[in-house]
Amino acid sequence: MDTKLVDSQAVDLLSNITGQKLSQEDVTPSVIFLAALVALLLGVIYADSQVTEEEKQRLQKTLNKFIPAQGGVRELTKLMVKGVKENLDYTKSTNLLKLTNSFSKPQKLLLLSFGYEMSAADGTIDAREKRYLEVIADWLGVKSTHLAVLEAGFNGQKNVNSAAFSEIKSLLDPAHFRDLDTIFVKAANDILESLFPQFENQQQEAIKTNNSEEKAVSAPSQPPQSQQNQATSYQELAKFNQQKRKLDNLCGQLYNVIRDCCDRNLLPPTLTTEIEKISQKLRSQRFRLAVVGEFSQGKSTLLNALLREEIQPVRAIPCSGTITVLKYGTQKRVVCRYKDGREEEIPFEQYKEKAAIPKKAAQEHRNDEHFCSDIDEIIFEHPDLDLCRNGVEILDSPGLNEHPARTAITQKLLKDTDAAIFLTNASRLLPEREKELIQDVRNQLNGGKENQPAENLFVLVNFMDLLEEEEDRQDVKHRLESFVKDNSLLTANDSRIHYISAKATLKSILHKTEDEHLVNFQKFTQSVENFLTVDRGNLKIKQSVEAIQLVIQESLTTLQQAEAALDGKINLSEAERRKILEQIGEASGKDVKIQLLANKLLDEVREPVHKSWNQWVNSLEDRLRKKSEKWTSENSPIWSRDALARDFASQFNDDLAAELDIWITHQLQARILKEPLETLDSDIEQHLTTILSGLQSLNRQINTASRNLAYFNEKIATGATAEEWFFSSLGVAGLAVALIPVIVLAGPLMTIIASVGAVVSGGAGAGMMFFGVTNIIKGNVFDFGYQEFKKSKENVFAKIEKMINSLFEQRVTESSETIAKVITYYETLLEQQEKAHQQNLQERELEKTLITQKCQQLEQVQKEIAALLTQATA
Repeated sequence: MDTKLVDSQAVDLLSNITGQKLSQEDVTPSVIFLAALVALLLGVIYADSQVTEEEKQRLQKTLNKFIPAQGGVRELTKLMVKGVKENLDYTKSTNLLKLTNSFSKPQKLLLLSFGYEMSAADGTIDAREKRYLEVIADWLGVKSTHLAVLEAGFNGQKNVNSAAFSEIKSLLDPAHFRDLDTIFVKAANDILESLFPQFENQQQEAIKTNNSEEKAVSAPSQPPQSQQNQATSYQELAKFNQQKRKLDNLCGQLYNVIRDCCDRNLLPPTLTTEIEKISQKLRSQRFRLAVVGEFSQGKSTLLNALLREEIQPVRAIPCSGTITVLKYGTQKRVVCRYKDGREEEIPFEQYKEKAAIPKKAAQEHRNDEHFCSDIDEIIFEHPDLDLCRNGVEILDSPGLNEHPARTAITQKLLKDTDAAIFLTNASRLLPEREKELIQDVRNQLNGGKENQPAENLFVLVNFMDLLEEEEDRQDVKHRLESFVKDNSLLTANDSRIHYISAKATLKSILHKTEDEHLVNFQKFTQSVENFLTVDRGNLKIKQSVEAIQLVIQESLTTLQQAEAALDGKINLSEAERRKILEQIGEASGKDVKIQLLANKLLDEVREPVHKSWNQWVNSLEDRLRKKSEKWTSENSPIWSRDALARDFASQFNDDLAAELDIWITHQLQARILKEPLETLDSDIEQHLTTILSGLQSLNRQINTASRNLAYFNEKIATGATAEEWFFSSLGVAGLAVALIPVIVLAGPLMTIIASVGAVVSGGAGAGMMFFGVTNIIKGNVFDFGYQEFKKSKENVFAKIEKMINSLFEQRVTESSETIAKVITYYETLLEQQEKAHQQNLQERELEKTLITQKCQQLEQVQKEIAALLTQATA
C-alpha cells in the first residue's frame, strides 16, 4: 500500500468521518484500511435494513484484526464507526473509491473478502447485501469471477471456477502483504483458511482428472521410472513447513485468546505484541542456501538442474556478474534491486542479460565494467522450483576468484546463509588457490574462527562425467577426502561431500531419462534437505516454541493473579499501592538513566575514535607502499599488462582490507570501545537486577504466583545482536571488505599502462624492461588505488560510526523492552485490583468463569505446542 497515493480528498474524508483534524502523516496503512473496512462492513450490515447480533459480533472481531495492540488506533476506529453510523453516505462507492485509491489489487480483494464474510455472518448472503458488494467491486475493478468464488466460499459451496480459484489464492497469498504490518499478513492468512478448505478436495480431484487425461492423450515414450526425475519431493522440508504453519496457527489461536483478555483489561497489551513478533518471525523464516566457488565450476548449471530449466546464464568464461536470489513465486517474475534503493520489475527475457557479465567483456577480462553497474541484486521468482517452494532461497554468487568486488559480495553473502555449497572441478581438483578459497569459505561460515570444521558447508565435485576411468574417479575422491580430513574442513564427511555432473543431470531432467548422475544428484539434494530440516529447522522450531511458552506462562500467571484479586486474596493496602507506583516511577527513571549513560559514553568515545582513525589514515600510505613491494603476478608486463594491473589492484584491495581489519581489532575494539561497553553492560545489569528483584519481592509480599523472569528478559527476535554481528567480524577481512570501496580499473586502465611506452621504446635490456614496466604499472596502480581510497575515506568512517552507534543503541533498546514489561505488569496489577473493587458479586463470578475458560484455552494451546515440538524433534 503506497500511502503517498492518499490524496487530500481521502485525508479530508477521514477527518470528516472521525471528527478529528488528520494530516497525511496520520494516515498509516492500518488507519486507511480500517476506514475503508468500517465503511464497507457497515454498508453490508445496513444494506438489508437489519442489524443482527451475529453481524455486531463479526464487525468487532474483524476490526480487531487490524487494530494494533498499542497506539491510538483503537480510539480512532471507534470514532470511524460512530461517524459512518451517523452518516451512511460514507458507505457509498464514491467515498470508498477515495479511501481505496492507494490499495493494490490484493488489498482490494482482501477488503471485499471481509465484506462477503460479514454478509454471511447471519447464515446467508442477502440479495441486497450481495448487490451492494457487487457495486463496490465494480468501482474497485475486482473481477466478477472472483466475487463468485468469495460468495461460494462463505456460503459453503464447493463448485467454483478453477481458474478464478487459483487467481484468488495467488492474490491473497500472505507474501503480498509482508511489506505492510504483520496484521495484514495474518488477516490474509485467516481469509485463505476460511475460504479454501471448501475447495481443496475439488482442486485435488481436478488435478487428478487432468493428469489422467494427459496420460490418456499421450502414450508414454520413456520408461516409467523416468517420471521420477521430474520433481524431488522434499518431503522433509514440506513436513517442516507444515509444522511451522501449525505453530503459526497456534500463535493465531493464542493471539485471539490473549487479545480478548486484553480487551477486558485482564492481560497487558504487550503480550499480544510479543505473539505478533513470534508469528512474524515464523512467517519470514527462510533457509538461505548459497552456491559459491571459482568461475566455470558449473554453479549456474547446478542451479539450472535444481530449476529443471535452463535459466541461469552458462558459459565457459566468467558469467555470473551479480548476486541472483532464486525463490518461489506463483509466476515467473524478475526484480532488479539497485544500490540506491530502487526496485524494478523487468521482462523475463532480460534476465540473462542483467545477471551476466557481458560476454565480450569477460573474454577480454574487462569484468570491472559490470561492477560499475548500479544493480545490487536480482530477485528471480519461479513457480516450478520445488526446493524453493518449501521455504528455501538459493543465492547464486559471483566467482570467488574473479574480480575483488565479487569476492566482497560473496564474503558478505556468507554471513547470512544457512548453508553453502562449494563447487569444485573433478578435472582440476583443488589447485592451491582453490584450497585457500575453500578454507576461507569455511572460516567465514564459522564467524572468522579458523581451523574448525564447518557444519554447514557442502563440497560438490562437478564434471564427474568427464572422468572415464574408475581409477581416476577413485583418485579424485581420495584426494578430496584426504584434504578435508587433514584441514578439518567439514563435520560430517559422508553427507557433506557429493560427486555429480550438473550438466548430465540437467540433460537427464530435460530429456526425461534416469541415470547414475541423476541418482547422485538426488542424494545430494536429500542431504541438503536433511541438514536444513534437522540441523537448522528443528532448532528454529524449538526457539519459537520456547518463546511462545514463556508468553503462555506469563498469561496464565497474570490471569491467576486476576482471579485471586476477584476472590479477595490479593487486596492491596494503600501503602502497597504507593509502593507499586514508586516502583513504576523508579523503573521509568532507571530507563532514562540507562539512556543518558549510553549517550554520555557514546559522546566520550567519539573523539578518541576520530583521533585514532586520523592517525591510522595518516600513516596508511607508507604502510601500504611498503606492502606493495611484495606484490607479485604470473602475468607478463610485456604481453599481459592489463591482467598484471588487475592483479596488482586485487592485492591493493587485500592489503587495504587487512590494514583496516588490524585497526578495528587492535585499536577500535580493544582500546576504545571495550571499557565503555563493559561499563554500560554493568550499569544495565545492575538496574535490571534491582527492578526484577523488586518485582519478585512484591509478588511474595502480596502472595501472587512467582513470575518467570526469563519472560521479562526474553529476546523474541532471536539471532545476532548488533554487537555480535559487529564483533564476530573483527579479525576477519570480510568486515573490512564490506566497509571499504573496491578499487576497479574499468576507466583508468589505459592511463595506468600507457606510461610504460617510454620504457619499451627506450631500448632497455629485456630484464631491465621487464622490471621497469612491472614497477611502473605497480606504482600507477598504487597511486590510483590510494587516491580512490582518500576520496571515500569519509564514507568509510561514517559507516564505522553508524556501527558503533548500533552497539550502544541495541543495549538501550533491549533494556527498555524489559523495563516496559515490568511497568506494564505493575499497571495491570493495579487495574485488576481497581476492577475487583468496582464489580458486584455477580459480575465477579462471571469474570472468574471467563478467566477459567481462558486459562483452559491457553493450557490447551500449550499442550498442542508441546506435542508439536515432540513431533518435530522425534
